[in-house]
Amino acid sequence: MTYIVTLTPDQVADNEGDWLVSERFTKALPTGLDTSDTGTRLAFLVGDYRARSGAIGRNGLAEHGRFITWMGLVQRINTVGPVDRSITIEPMRRCPKPVPLDGPDGILASLPSIHRAHVEQALSGSAGHCGTTTWHALREALLRRHPELARYIDWLLAHLNALVFNVEDAADCAWQEQKDAAQSLTRVTDFPHSALSAWGRPASRDEPYLAGLIPDPVENSLIDHDVRVGLGGEAPLFDDWRQRSDVRCDIHVLEDSAGRRLEVVNVNATPVESRLGTDMIYYHHPTHSFVLVQYKRLEFPYKEYRVNKELLDQMDRLEQVSRLSSKPASSHEWRLSPDACFLKFAHWRNGAASSTELAHGLYIPLSYARVLLEDDCTLGPRGGRIFSYERAVSYLVGAEFAELVKLGRVGTVGTSVEQLRDFGLQRAREGYSVMLGFETSDETPRERAVRVRSRSAKKRPKVNSYSPPTSQQQ
Repeated sequence: MTYIVTLTPDQVADNEGDWLVSERFTKALPTGLDTSDTGTRLAFLVGDYRARSGAIGRNGLAEHGRFITWMGLVQRINTVGPVDRSITIEPMRRCPKPVPLDGPDGILASLPSIHRAHVEQALSGSAGHCGTTTWHALREALLRRHPELARYIDWLLAHLNALVFNVEDAADCAWQEQKDAAQSLTRVTDFPHSALSAWGRPASRDEPYLAGLIPDPVENSLIDHDVRVGLGGEAPLFDDWRQRSDVRCDIHVLEDSAGRRLEVVNVNATPVESRLGTDMIYYHHPTHSFVLVQYKRLEFPYKEYRVNKELLDQMDRLEQVSRLSSKPASSHEWRLSPDACFLKFAHWRNGAASSTELAHGLYIPLSYARVLLEDDCTLGPRGGRIFSYERAVSYLVGAEFAELVKLGRVGTVGTSVEQLRDFGLQRAREGYSVMLGFETSDETPRERAVRVRSRSAKKRPKVNSYSPPTSQQQ
């Protein structure tokens, strides 16, 4: 079902600043409203200006009537007490301009009478909904009069209708791991998860995950124009990789209004059938430090990974990363351990995670993996070695790993950008799908820690998301 939330002008004005940053709104539902039918689960936020004749809106136009001002996705339905419910709308996007519902040119006038009655019923209270048939009629009317809304609706529905990955297909497995790596990067940097979630399969099986990214409808065209004319953003550090003939590279950039910038670089150099797996590499430029996570898939139904020669060889190569690290020379360079490389033994529910949910799994530092291989706890019944939840007690979960990375408690010390670039290309050429995040900012280590520990969404800056053109396109 499609939800319609009606708000007063004051409610819209009081919340818009927070919506622009958090992309989230929780709204109580009227008692007794049926929430059993999920349907499209889109939500339209309507500002009711009928009591304010001649009110001046954000576009400088006199507003009188009801207008769709925001739209979003009902991420979940919450239980509040024994009978009450609320919905959490996330992500949200502001319409390019308010969409009038009333009057001869309004959306309601173009609806068949039966569907107009259903929408009016949903508008009669603070929150309501309409069924699938009425949604189809409403969508047709919206796109007929406001075709610019198509990319907003498609982007939101891409979050809702997350593709199910075929775990028997090499390309789907590679994209699934790269998707998780991309979502991990947004978590360790505190950028919105929605920026890298709307996705469709690329044209070629060998293309990286970012090749299928569906652009953010709000920011992409504006920021892309700013980049082209040199008014916003800087050229991607890895832009030259997109000109290379020996690799395929896609780049997406996230920037916030406080000056933090995350360049997400997705690169591979081999056909998907010959890939060895996926690497997530996160580099924090202010501290010249990076961490690497190599993905391994737990076997179903027992959620186990049987150690083989390939894993042992890969662990040997990962241990060479220590050569890229120096001894700490200042307090912010101290680490909990020399480990900069982790193995993520991952598993997905029913073949696919939701659009923003990380794969479940065990994050195991490389040194701990070595200890486990010498411990009887990983010894299998036939003499082989097995990693699993039951055998590796001291593993990290995703939230614990992300917190350590955010606070700079793990990672290399004193690794240069040149070393990072060489290492990233080397991993791609060795046969890995590489998802690399390169963060820059003017934050001091203390300012970084304060931001990470702040839980208030209202204090967070606004974020822009865009895929920059190549230097040849500018």
